[in-house]
Amino acid sequence: MLVLSRKKNESIIINDNITITVVEIRGDKVRLGIEAPKEVSVHRREVYEAIRNQIQRTEG
Repeated sequence: MLVLSRKKNESIIINDNITITVVEIRGDKVRLGIEAPKEVSVHRREVYEAIRNQIQRTEG
């Protein structure tokens, strides 16, 4: 795992076409802005896992 430190309004770039920007830091919460092509799915981890579990139940 790569760990980076960023301040508010600083960004990281992934694969030339995905930008993640720190929008706000409030206490122990960080708000991130994500710019990615429409064909790239972006989900919170718990949502992603729920989708995967639903697919597995449907296929199984």
